[in-house]
Amino acid sequence: MQKILGIGNALVDIMTELDHDGYLPEFGLPKGSMTLVDARKSRNVFNGTQHLKKTIRSGGSAANTIHGIARMGLETGFIGKIGRDELGKVFHDDLAASNVRTHLTLSNTESGRAMALISPDAERTFATYLGAAVELSEKDLEESIFTDYDIVHIEGYLVQNHALLLHALEIAKKHHLKISVDMASYNVVEANKDFLYSVIREFVDIVFANEDEAKALTGKEPSSALDELSRHCEIAIVKTGRNGSLVKSGNQRYPIGIIPVNSIDTTGAGDLYASGFLYGIAHNLPFDKCGKIGAILAGNVIEVVGAKIADSKWDQIKQSVEAI
Repeated sequence: MQKILGIGNALVDIMTELDHDGYLPEFGLPKGSMTLVDARKSRNVFNGTQHLKKTIRSGGSAANTIHGIARMGLETGFIGKIGRDELGKVFHDDLAASNVRTHLTLSNTESGRAMALISPDAERTFATYLGAAVELSEKDLEESIFTDYDIVHIEGYLVQNHALLLHALEIAKKHHLKISVDMASYNVVEANKDFLYSVIREFVDIVFANEDEAKALTGKEPSSALDELSRHCEIAIVKTGRNGSLVKSGNQRYPIGIIPVNSIDTTGAGDLYASGFLYGIAHNLPFDKCGKIGAILAGNVIEVVGAKIADSKWDQIKQSVEAI
């Protein structure tokens, strides 16, 4: 059985259900935006919404993906950086409870957290304090860790630290790991376009992108962007929201549909799609079946608030995957 290692920003997701949108201008947060804030403002947002319903879980793109894979029963690990504080403990314990091997380094900086403010119409506004998470550097990567795994999954936000990303890719390639990268937000892609193209061509086997990220990199709409990406890697995936996803490898193209769900919150949909797809890859399944498993996990996570599927749903999910 193949083992999967994740590398990314170790963030704690604090999902807060707003009773009205009046909080957003009070905190200077444009509705629907993702705003980077300092530790002080992050605490102000938390304290100002303390009376509202909150869900606090481990987060960050790659960590969400690894968590989903672990819940499916594969052996997994995660590399990241946390603070020596209560939120750092929350992050560690949440992954460890799902049998993820944690390769975490510690910092005296506060742990990173994403305050997700969910409006009554389900739109999300983020106040993100990266904290210790972005202190992860190439010096924190122990080569011996990589030798225990077969696939490495890296979140695209790490592209902002070129030295870290390159070092991770070089170690992974040296030890013959299959390399998967999930693009970050479109603005991060735009700011690092040339660098991303170069690392995809040289190192990456699997690329995940949503339609905005794919367009930011290639300048093309989903179908043409898929063709462009597939010329540079073994497997290209473009996620198209309610229209499903497109997968291409070589000359083979696979349109993937969605499962019928009652969508409540789209947080983590792309991350859990990657969980399902990589689970299929680890089992050497055909790429269309990998995509279908991704759709099952993505569909289930958007029926809950936050990026974690309820414990009660996993047995049913596994049955659906077995049927595939």
